[in-house]
Amino acid sequence: MSSAAENGDAAPGKPNEEKTYKKTASSAIKGAIQLGIGYTVGNLTSKPDRDVLMQDFYVVESVFLPSEGSNLTPAHHYPDFRFKTYAPLAFRYFRELFGIKPDDYLYSICSEPLIELSNPGASGSLFFVTSDDEFIIKTVQHKEAEFLQKLLPGYYMNLNQNPRTLLPKFYGLYCMQSGGINIRIVVMNNVLPRSMRMHFTYDLKGSTYKRRASRKEREKSNPTFKDLDFLQDMHEGLYFDTETYNALMKTLQRDCRVLESFKIMDYSLLLGIHVLDHSLKEKEEETSQNVPDAKRPGMQKVLYSTAMESIQGPGKSGDGIITENPDTMGGIPAKSHKGEKLLLFMGIIDILQSYRLMKKLEHSWKALVYDGDTVSVHRPSFYADRFLKFMNSRVFKKIQALKASPSKKRCNSIAALKATSQEIVSSISQEWKDEKRDLLTEGQSFSSLDEEALGSRHRPDLVPSTPSLFEATSLATTISSSSLYVNEHYAHDRTTLYSNSK
Repeated sequence: MSSAAENGDAAPGKPNEEKTYKKTASSAIKGAIQLGIGYTVGNLTSKPDRDVLMQDFYVVESVFLPSEGSNLTPAHHYPDFRFKTYAPLAFRYFRELFGIKPDDYLYSICSEPLIELSNPGASGSLFFVTSDDEFIIKTVQHKEAEFLQKLLPGYYMNLNQNPRTLLPKFYGLYCMQSGGINIRIVVMNNVLPRSMRMHFTYDLKGSTYKRRASRKEREKSNPTFKDLDFLQDMHEGLYFDTETYNALMKTLQRDCRVLESFKIMDYSLLLGIHVLDHSLKEKEEETSQNVPDAKRPGMQKVLYSTAMESIQGPGKSGDGIITENPDTMGGIPAKSHKGEKLLLFMGIIDILQSYRLMKKLEHSWKALVYDGDTVSVHRPSFYADRFLKFMNSRVFKKIQALKASPSKKRCNSIAALKATSQEIVSSISQEWKDEKRDLLTEGQSFSSLDEEALGSRHRPDLVPSTPSLFEATSLATTISSSSLYVNEHYAHDRTTLYSNSK
């Protein structure tokens, strides 16, 4: 059953009308989520800790929660429903890996009502966020939930090798059944904290085909823009110090290779930009409009959940770009092309898209009508390369080192020129000395040859040694060239002497 067809957003003329998903009110979905997770996580604490086995990834536990209650479940005012939990032991391990204790997980989800968010995408899914800003709860389609189940063993291996990643962190997969309708939900990390205002939000794929926010999206109070909007607004890109830039690109490259190995594509980078210069002016306005300080969400407590922790760990703020605002909420410090100080929050989203038959057909017909390299639906390897190229060349850039001043550069060039000229002069004089010494040596060798020939004439008992053909030829060549060299220098010396005497 398609969620897009059955999901009814609030009508434009009725802003207070409650949203529905698969003909189920969002309030009923939120209540069922809290009741179901409260029961399953509480029941899981009674099970002893042990290593995760392969069969644990395919276990599905189910519990029925009637409205009148039972011996195991509390009474509630929602319709009767059945709540399923997928791979409970595996997801418990994932939560422990990120430092999430069962009590904290239950408190975040069940203590306060869930907050419904506006839908930033075209999937028709509902999004909820916990009151403490820690977790996002999203409704997913049947194929996406099924694909996540198959992905869990590889996802488990990847998290063991590298918990610092910009990939989504999944903390639970559940299904609510009521009235013959299945509503599947997934609990993930929250990429954009509500307590930090995002002045700009972008959904980037590295594609240009229809990658501009619609008119309806632009009319929202907090719109989510796309690739072409980013190229227009931030045409010079975002600048980082060298260490942060290298860590960010290394994390993106590693994550894209993991997604490519799973044949995952059509994912996006959700990028939230907080302008620190604007936040100072809006501080009083935000304080009057937001919730009181007692309930205001604080710093996220989940390990590796912030953007800075995901790429290089806590405690590194990047060459002092951020100085006057210590409460950065884990954002990555950066600068705009105008020199504005920024905090960036980011994460890779929508990874539950496998390159199956429907995606292949979608790319084929789009490639016939448009340029195949610009559409977002593409084969996983090409998609990953194009995604990385776009991030590396158009979105994220490195702050270049400061160049030397012109006066220092001029002084350095003059000193280098003097040193080079001195080296050349010294080398030329040394070559001239060597040539004179060689000439004297050759003259001495010629006289010794003459003496040897005369001595052999007076001593008939000695037979002069006859050189070989090769030695004779080389000797003649050396004598002729040397004599020419001597004559040229002799003529030059005589000319110089004559000019000096004159």
